[in-house]
Amino acid sequence: MNIALIGPSGVGKGTHAASLCTRFNLRHVATGDLFREHLQTHSALGILARKYMEQGELVPDEVVDAIIEEWCFRRNPDEGAFFDGFPRTAYQARFLDELLRTLHRPMAAVIYLRVPDAVIVDRLAGRFICHSCQTPYHRTLHPPRRDGVCDACGGELYQRPDDTTQLVQARLRVFHRMTGPVLAHYAAMGRLAILSGEGSIAEVDSRLVDFVDAVKKGTATFADREEAARLCAIETAPLSAAQLARTSHDVVLLGGPGSGKGTQAERLCAELKLPHIATGDLFRENLRQATELGKLAQTYMNRGELVPDDVTEAMVEVRLAQPDTQGGFILDGFPRTLPQAGALTEMMTRLQRRISAVLYIKVPDETLVGRLSGRLICRACQAPYHLQFKRPRQSGICDSCGGELYQRADDNPTTVRARLVTFHAQTEPLIAYYRQAGLLHEIDGEGPLAEISARSLAALSPPVPA
Repeated sequence: MNIALIGPSGVGKGTHAASLCTRFNLRHVATGDLFREHLQTHSALGILARKYMEQGELVPDEVVDAIIEEWCFRRNPDEGAFFDGFPRTAYQARFLDELLRTLHRPMAAVIYLRVPDAVIVDRLAGRFICHSCQTPYHRTLHPPRRDGVCDACGGELYQRPDDTTQLVQARLRVFHRMTGPVLAHYAAMGRLAILSGEGSIAEVDSRLVDFVDAVKKGTATFADREEAARLCAIETAPLSAAQLARTSHDVVLLGGPGSGKGTQAERLCAELKLPHIATGDLFRENLRQATELGKLAQTYMNRGELVPDDVTEAMVEVRLAQPDTQGGFILDGFPRTLPQAGALTEMMTRLQRRISAVLYIKVPDETLVGRLSGRLICRACQAPYHLQFKRPRQSGICDSCGGELYQRADDNPTTVRARLVTFHAQTEPLIAYYRQAGLLHEIDGEGPLAEISARSLAALSPPVPA
């Protein structure tokens, strides 16, 4: 029997996992714990993930997928799994369904632990975490036996810097935006349950035990689509006529890995005199300058955790608000998913701006595999080169800064194909969303660079004043 328990941070998922796993003979699967395990044991996946982190990059979703897949295949087949906080997105839900289907052990139920946002904010203000084993405690709801000391391992307890009212509210907005489609997915499958997470730990634990016991007996009652839709928004609202009004060249650039987004962004920015905002560069810059957001991201990385979407979104919004973007910008690497598109719309509304165009540089997958197999990256400034299409003037040396060029460990055909599967699964709904909004321009990404640039510029007609 496979069970998933989802809900925002602070609802008590970790608190209830141990008792449920013991009672029903389930193996506890927490992505954060698995991720830290791979980092600490220096597994192949851990080494790959650490390389991204050392380069100041976000760990991509396909690495997390591979960690979950590796765990599923090495566990005892007679043991069920208890997925704690996973899946978090509709893409992850589809990935997990397919993985469990290949193992002939489908998901039995997905439980959404419902707690009002105001209660969560109050809970997290009193939360403490063990530095060593990450066990959560609460000042009043679940205090440790000794003040400041973990019951489980004796480690020091601390309060996370992101457990402030403002940051928790931002995380909740991101969570609801991302989770709506997950709830809709499992409600449509008849596998979603919505249980209250309010009350004492014993009361909530009793509700969970009763429900899982009913699942085991085949007598459980599941939520329908209407209940899921009422719980949180399950679709990104279409852009309004006012939101479509163009006031500047505010451009989003989409394309698979190796499609040439970075190269085309540089050319477009030079021609249109716009800043190039690449989320990878933005993330590294915040870490390098030790901004408040950079420090917050670093705390997650130091704990061996994935940096959450709300931190990345905040970095993007701060950058879009800077004076040099008034005439427009080329945004590269964000959004990657439909929920992030909703986040970008909200950001632009707050900034009284509107996306004017979305360019999707379209290149066949096999061409992308060939391109990435010859790609080189500068260790210092991350400038891209290619052994066939964009050779450096001096072999192994960056033209821009003189840094060393290297080939990324994930630029091999097998890994590239896995990344492309993730790209298509995440991006196709995003492409459909922008096409429906009348903003999408598909650009043929094959041929000489100058021709691709010409096609891109032609798609960017002058913005119409509001």
